[in-house]
Amino acid sequence: MRILILGGTAFLSAEIARQAVAGGHNVTCLARGSTAAPPAGAHWITADRSEGAAAYAEAAREWDAVIDVARDPQHAGAALESLGDRAAHWTFVSSCSVYADHSVPGAGEDARLLDPLPDGTPFSPEVYGEAKSAIEALTLRMRPAHLCRAGLISGPGDETDRYGYWPARFARAAAERTGPVLVPDIPEAATQIIDVRDLAAWILYAARQGITETLNAVGAVVPFREYIEESQGLTGATDTVKASEDWLVNEGVAPWAGEDSLPLWLPPDYEGHSARSNSAAVARGLTLRPWQDTLRDTLEDERSRGLARERKAGLSPATERRLIASLLTAGQSRVY
Repeated sequence: MRILILGGTAFLSAEIARQAVAGGHNVTCLARGSTAAPPAGAHWITADRSEGAAAYAEAAREWDAVIDVARDPQHAGAALESLGDRAAHWTFVSSCSVYADHSVPGAGEDARLLDPLPDGTPFSPEVYGEAKSAIEALTLRMRPAHLCRAGLISGPGDETDRYGYWPARFARAAAERTGPVLVPDIPEAATQIIDVRDLAAWILYAARQGITETLNAVGAVVPFREYIEESQGLTGATDTVKASEDWLVNEGVAPWAGEDSLPLWLPPDYEGHSARSNSAAVARGLTLRPWQDTLRDTLEDERSRGLARERKAGLSPATERRLIASLLTAGQSRVY
C-alpha cells in the first residue's frame, strides 16, 4: 500500500511507520521533524501543519491509506480538504477522551460524546477531548473513515510516565533499597492500556481491510492489585505503604498524572474510564498481547532510560518519603 502518515515522528505514529515499512509498504510521513525524524525506510515530507492547505501541496497525490493523529481541528480540516478525495482509506486516531461520561464500566462506542470544540476555537490541552470530538464530526462529514478511539497507550517509548511509573518505582526500590513504596489503597480499581505495538498493528490491519467504523481500541481490564503484584514480581520489591484515597486527596496528591501524582489512580465518577468495552474492535480483528508482556517490556524500557530520571507523572522521592513518614507517624497505615 501507498501509506501517508500525518505525523510519523512521535510515539504512536512512529510505531505505525516502523511497522508499515517492515511490512513492505511504501510509507511517507508528513511532519515538521522538529524533535525527531521518521523511522528509517520512510519517505519524509517536511511540513508544518499550522500553514494550512499549503502544508499538503507535496502530498497531493493518490494514496491507498492516510492516517491522521491530529489533535487540532484546524489541522485535521485542512488535511481532509486537501487529501480527503485522494485516499482510498482514511484513519483518524481519536481518543476515548471524546466520551462525556466516564462513570460506567463496559460502555461501548454508543456512549454519549463531549460537545465538539466550536469552529475557530484554538486548541489547547485543556480541551483535548472536545477537539478530538470535533475532528471526528468533521471527518465523518467529509468522508467514510475508521475512527479509532484509543485508550491509554503504553509500551516501550511511552513518555507520559503513567503506566511505567509503578514498575520503575518498584525496580528503583529494589536497586537502591529506598524502603517501601507508597500505593493508593484501590485494589479492585480498573486499569486499562493498549500496547502501542498492538494499536499500530490494528490501525494498519483496519486500513488493509477497508474498515470504516468507529471502534474503541482499548486493552484488557486489569485490577490495580494485579498490576501492582506483577510489578513487584518483576522487580523483587514487595514492601508497600497503602494510603486511602481520602488521605491522599487531603495531602494534595494528584490522581492520574502530573507533578506529585499517583498514576492510574482516578478521581471519583471515573469507574468506567479504564474499563471500556473493546468487544466491537476485537470482533473486527483487533488482537492484543498479554498485558504482562507489555508491563515487562515497559520495565525494560524504563531501565534503559534511567529509573531515577525526572518524570512527568508520579511522586518525587522527597514527597514520597514525607508522605510515608506522615502516614506511619499517624498510625494510619503500615508496611505490607
